[in-house]
Amino acid sequence: MLLSTDIWVGALIRRAELGGAFATVARKGDPRAGAVLVKVVNRRAGEASLYSEATRGDGERVWMQPVASHDEPELDAYVARTARIDPDIWVVEIEDNEGRHFLVDAVENPPGPQ
Repeated sequence: MLLSTDIWVGALIRRAELGGAFATVARKGDPRAGAVLVKVVNRRAGEASLYSEATRGDGERVWMQPVASHDEPELDAYVARTARIDPDIWVVEIEDNEGRHFLVDAVENPPGPQ
């Protein structure tokens, strides 16, 4: 049985806080089954990363980076486009000086240059 999205998001925020980061819900979606985007910001390095959940063919949940850029405005534009397409999406923002995402599922490598 999978957790509802609101409980899963709360657990992610708690993991980030326990790790010394700041995390917040930037956009609240469907509490039961909304998809999640996780944006990680490292202000010291001036970088950001975006993670999107996906499911492999075998049913395993994985996280991927849908945008190859580390430019925060580009990531925000992707989030805005995604929210227009999927109004049930959640967006969690994590501010961490080490750039950690606190995701416990597998994280796939970012896409290469196109």
